[in-house]
Formats: sequence, C-alpha cells, structure tokens
Amino acid sequence: MRFELFIATRYLRAKRRQAFIGIITGISIAGVASGVASLIVALAINNGFRQDLQERLIGSTSHVSLLRIADDGIKDWQPLLERLSKQPHVVAAAPAIFEQVLISRGPRARGAVLKGMIPADERRVGDLLNSVKQGSAAELEPAPAADHNSAPMQPAGSPDSLADVHARVAAMPPIILGKDMADNLGAKVGDVVLVTSPQGELTPFGMVPKYSRFRVVGIFNSGFFDYDSSWAFTRLSDAQRLFGLGDLISVIEFKVDDIDKADILSRQLEEAAGKGFMTTNWKEQNKALFHALNMERLVTYITVGLIVFVAALNILISLIMMVMEKTKDIAVLMSMGTRTSQVRNIFIAQGVLIGVIGTVIGLLLGYAISYAGGHYHLISLSPEVYSIDYVPFAPRLKDGVWVVLVALGVSFVATLYPSWSAGKTLPAEALRYE
Repeated sequence: MRFELFIATRYLRAKRRQAFIGIITGISIAGVASGVASLIVALAINNGFRQDLQERLIGSTSHVSLLRIADDGIKDWQPLLERLSKQPHVVAAAPAIFEQVLISRGPRARGAVLKGMIPADERRVGDLLNSVKQGSAAELEPAPAADHNSAPMQPAGSPDSLADVHARVAAMPPIILGKDMADNLGAKVGDVVLVTSPQGELTPFGMVPKYSRFRVVGIFNSGFFDYDSSWAFTRLSDAQRLFGLGDLISVIEFKVDDIDKADILSRQLEEAAGKGFMTTNWKEQNKALFHALNMERLVTYITVGLIVFVAALNILISLIMMVMEKTKDIAVLMSMGTRTSQVRNIFIAQGVLIGVIGTVIGLLLGYAISYAGGHYHLISLSPEVYSIDYVPFAPRLKDGVWVVLVALGVSFVATLYPSWSAGKTLPAEALRYE
C-alpha cells in the first residue's frame, strides 16, 4: 500500500495548473472538519443538559417510591419502613405525605402539593431541603409534644398587643414554599399563609374545608419550575393533623446505591412489601422528559450529519475531477505495469486521506470548543428561563468514536465511484492523441 499512498499524497499537493482541484480538496477537508466539530459540540451540549437535568432530578426526588395501590395510605408504617430499609441496595428510606392543597395569602391563591416529611429522613433521600435559599429548613425539625397536643400559652396582656401577635405567629406550624409560588403569592420569610385542604371535615352544617395558618420559614429554589411553582414542605405531624389522617403516611421514599437499576430494585422492594403495594421510580416519573432528550439527540445526529454528507459530495467531485485530470498519468502508470486494483487504491487512499485530515482537525476543534465552553462558561443563559446561567458542555469519548466512524465511512463511500472509474481507464485510448 506504500506505492498507492505515495501517489495519493502527491496528487493532494496540486500544482498551479491544478489549483482549482486543490481549492475543492481544501473545501472538502474544511467540510469534513466543520461537520465533525459541529457534531462533537452539539452532542457535548446535549450530554451537558442531560447530565445537569438528571443530577438535579435525582437530587430533587427519591429514586424509588412505595405506595398503596388502593391509595388509602400506609398504616403501621414504622415497622414496614424499618424492614424495607434493610433490603439490599437500599441506602436510606423516609416517610412522606403528598396531598393537594390551596395556599392563599390575602387575595392571592395557588394550588399546591403539600409534602409532609421528617427533615432528618428527607435529607437522606433527597436534596430539596438543601436548596432553601431564603430562611432556613431548621424550623421544620420536630417540635416538642406540647406544641402539638396543647394550645400555646398566651402571654399576659391585651390579645391585640404586638407581643401577642408575634407569639401567635411563632406558634403556627412552619412551611417552606417554592420560589415561584412565593413570588406569585407575594410571600416572604416570616409571612403567614392559609393552607386549605379540599378533603374537608363533616360538621352539623355539612362538609366544610379544613384549613390552617402556616408561618413561612423558608423559600427553596430547586431550578425546576414544577417544584418551585407548586410544591411546599411542612412537618409530617403538621400535615397529618391538617388532613386528619392520624398516624398515616401516603408514601415511603427510598434512595438506592445504583440509580441505573432503580427499575429493578423498585420491583424487588414491591415484592418485599407484599400485596397491596406498588412502586414507581425516577425513570418512570421522567420517562417523557428523557424520551424527548433522546429524540433531540437523534435529530442532532441527522441535521448536523448533513454537513458531513455535503463534505462527502465535495470529496466525490474533487476525486472525479482528479481522475479526469490525471487520465494520462493513470494510462502511463498502467502501461508500466500498475495493476487496476492499485489504481483504484490510489484514489481510495486520496479520498480517505481527505476524510482523515478533516476528521482529525474537526475532533481537535470540537473537543477544544467543548472544553473551553464547559471550563470557562463561554455561553451565558438566562437562569430565570433555563434554570442555569450557562450552557453546560459534557463531551464523551464514546461520541467521538461514533463521529470518527461515520465521517470516515462516508468519506470512503464517496471514493468508490471515482476509483472504479479510474480503474476502467484504457492506456491505449488515453494515450492515442499524446
């Protein structure tokens, strides 16, 4: 192959009278390089957003959730939680209540999901409490029994005194709101909101809604609009009292040691819990979102890959013109004993060389841009819209391998017709008028 490669490299260095062919060859190399670099950068951005989204999703939600099929709550949950927390691959478990409520402040009101939980357990299965930006989640720690079982002591004096007002507000159960919800309600840390349960309670006057006033002790900002606009947190005991559930929970949340096997582990936990229980995991809950990301990745391959296809057409054109220009040279080589297969290999090697040079340049350029973009945060975003203030880049070696294979494969296919055409040259016909 040394002979064919030597001739191919000589043909790539065009002389003055072949400058036009040299320009087309340069354009072909630039086309392959731009296509490869574009694919590397586009896939790095896709991977960056996917990783950032997955990390924040996993940090905001539990890996596996266990609940009743009949949706009637979990009774005697302490022994069940203790038993399931000892299952293989389970890192932590936490009880929780999820209920729909209406949160209002003055004339403003928002529907919300109120989550009642035990802060110490919640921190072991999720990171949402760590995203409290204003106030503190420390006040969600379990209050003394007296706070729950008896009315708070009122200081002596007028019930309308400022001290009495502060005392009543301080005795209210604490609540943490999402940032967007707090903005819509106009609520700040220290304000009082009214939480109304749609379940209601039966009175002599019929069914009336149950409500309770809560004191805003913190505002969290997870970066997810769904959480920040419609979620609130309070203590498990306060949620149970608001909904009149007694010692009942709606779900047990689990953190496992391998998130990629959450679907398998969720089935194992479901079997260990027994009849009447079902599980869901973070993959099932966000299936539509990750399906959209995979579809976007496929579209990226197709659209940006068209650049490589156009570059392959340039390779095809430049090789066809080279064959037409080098007809006499081919005839001389064949008359001196060069085999047809060697002539074909010359032009195949020439096309593949164009592809290799363009691919190497594109890889270096693509990974350099991806590294600079990820390290120096070159492209800024609006955090209010994208929940992140820069475009994340996460280049992967696996993507580079696939891009190289595609680019070289397309470059090789583009050489087949010109090389076949060169191999059909007849020396006598080509040299007849020379």
